[in-house]
Amino acid sequence: MTKLAPFLAAAVLAGSGAVAEQPLPVRNVVIVDEAFANGSGWRGVDDRLSARGYKVSIVQNPLTGLNADVAATNRLLARQDGPTILVGHFYGGSVITQAGLHPKVAGLVYVAAFAPEIGQSTLDQYAEVAPPANFAPEEQADGLAFPNGDKFKAGFATDASDADAAFLGDSQIPVAMAALKAKVTVAAWRSKPNWYVVATEDGAIDPKLLRSTARRIGARTSEIEGSHVLFMTKPHAAADAARGAVAQHSKTGE
Repeated sequence: MTKLAPFLAAAVLAGSGAVAEQPLPVRNVVIVDEAFANGSGWRGVDDRLSARGYKVSIVQNPLTGLNADVAATNRLLARQDGPTILVGHFYGGSVITQAGLHPKVAGLVYVAAFAPEIGQSTLDQYAEVAPPANFAPEEQADGLAFPNGDKFKAGFATDASDADAAFLGDSQIPVAMAALKAKVTVAAWRSKPNWYVVATEDGAIDPKLLRSTARRIGARTSEIEGSHVLFMTKPHAAADAARGAVAQHSKTGE
């Protein structure tokens, strides 16, 4: 089973040959995490990609609105010194769909993420396949939503330890429901090379929806046996698999 960090590394390398107008190799990765969370859960992926010479940046979304989150992403993209792979998880997929036309973006990687069509919002995606029962955000009167604490482990982190899942639940931040209802006005996946990681045990997006999304956007797809937070629970990608992806790229130029 392909693991996450090697898959991202392979996407980074493949992206370097996908943008003819930017012949420089891709060495930059910008990660956009989901609603209800921050980027700290990506430490394992960051460690592995950084150890292989990639510059990794992680967007801390304000989660106050789609435009604000896209702006936060664009600020980090502007700081990159060359072609960049843009990675989105869950709601972060909507963000990279909107932000991905940035000229420094060489390709998009969707990790258990939404990839709306133009005129669709994040929540509109659930019209195709309803969210699993354990995904139950609790909206407050002020329009902010928190994940349901009682259902958090079952919905987000079934393969995490109880302690790790408890910490994740305790550290969640609220998201403005307006961000999840905002409709994208561009769909970068239509013109940028893209990859998709399906979490086969996802409790926040039904895996059937993940697979149909990957097919719809024409993504090169990898399936990982893991929960919604597989980037945290499955970051220990085999180093040999990562080196194998690098070797294959070097051999084929793809």
